[in-house]
Amino acid sequence: MNLTDKTFHDDEAARIHLEAQRWPDGAYCPHCGEAENVTLLGGKSTKPGTYICKSCRTKFTVTVGTVFERSHIGLAKWMLAFRLMASSKKGVSAHQLHRTLGVTYKSAWFMAHRIREAMRLDAPEPLGGEGKVVEVDETYVGGKEANKHANKRNSRDMFGRKEAVVTLVERGGAARSFHVANVTAKTLRPVIVKNASRKSHLMTDGARMYPRVGREFAAHSAVDHASGEYVRLGHHHSNTVENYFSILKRGVIGTYHHVSEAHLSRYLDEFDFRYSNRSGLGVDDVMRTNAMLKGSTGKRLTYRRSGQGANA
Repeated sequence: MNLTDKTFHDDEAARIHLEAQRWPDGAYCPHCGEAENVTLLGGKSTKPGTYICKSCRTKFTVTVGTVFERSHIGLAKWMLAFRLMASSKKGVSAHQLHRTLGVTYKSAWFMAHRIREAMRLDAPEPLGGEGKVVEVDETYVGGKEANKHANKRNSRDMFGRKEAVVTLVERGGAARSFHVANVTAKTLRPVIVKNASRKSHLMTDGARMYPRVGREFAAHSAVDHASGEYVRLGHHHSNTVENYFSILKRGVIGTYHHVSEAHLSRYLDEFDFRYSNRSGLGVDDVMRTNAMLKGSTGKRLTYRRSGQGANA
């Protein structure tokens, strides 16, 4: 990352960059959608980058209707925060953002959650498809690192209870993770059938809740971890999703140390986004950051709705 780039130091340069990402075909009104009857305002008393829509007679800037709206933090610092979170495989803590950006911890915490909102996908297409493999597995995040199938009620320590997470990973493609109340066929089936194409080959471990939902897919294979089986015939395995879990847990344990139940879904969005836009798929840090900036539209997050500074 080139820290000397003006985008990270100059608010005007940051604004121009954000406009290029949000409005590649020119500015449009975020209030009524007008694109033709929009004019850039000038004058010394006008904030740079202020437009007026002559259709609905409202003024706006590129930050209106985005996670940046009404933020008192300069856009250059926002651009740097986006790049840091896009390029750090295991995430960046709010304390690190606080020190790097020179903002308060409270501001850094809120910025990080706004950025995670920008990473969240809206109405994504199902994973997999004809001839493709989707691996599914579940794990627990938080509490003591114990067996993933341990009883949560007996898995408490200073970090709180363990929370169940189910993840679907398309081999050679994207990941999608969900915080679930518990690991049962009743809770996992809706997640799996909604987020994986029925034309896919479903690949799981030998847990008893998978065979029934597996019959709804083109094919279902399982490896029996309980008997020491991890790979069969070279391609029957759940190693891809297990690799995702290793990245997720290293981030939670090594970077964030603790993730509360209230915000776990946002952290999963963060790790899903980086995994689904990884270098192995031809996506570099710049492309990943720009995708996040484009995803910031329509996701304004107020401090109250973010949890009012609840534990990270």
